[in-house]
Amino acid sequence: MLESFYEVDRPRIAVLMRSTLALGCIETLDGALLRRALELYELDRLDFAEAHLVAQAEATGVAEIVPFDRSIDRVDSVHRREP
Repeated sequence: MLESFYEVDRPRIAVLMRSTLALGCIETLDGALLRRALELYELDRLDFAEAHLVAQAEATGVAEIVPFDRSIDRVDSVHRREP
C-alpha cells in the first residue's frame, strides 16, 4: 500500500522509516520491534501490518498465529494456521 500510494519502492520506504525512527525527537514504545517489522517488510515482502504481527509474535515467544494473509508463510520464525 505504501509503495503504490507514494510510488516509492519497498527498500526506499524501509530506509526512510529507519531514518525517521533514528531521529531524537521520535519516541517509540519498542524501537527494536519496529526495526524488526521493517526488516520483515523489506526482506520478506510482507505488508507492514503483517510484518508487525510477526515481529510481535517473535518478541513474545508466540510460535503460531492465525492471520488471513498467507504471505506470512514466507517467514520461518512463526507458523501460520488457517483461520
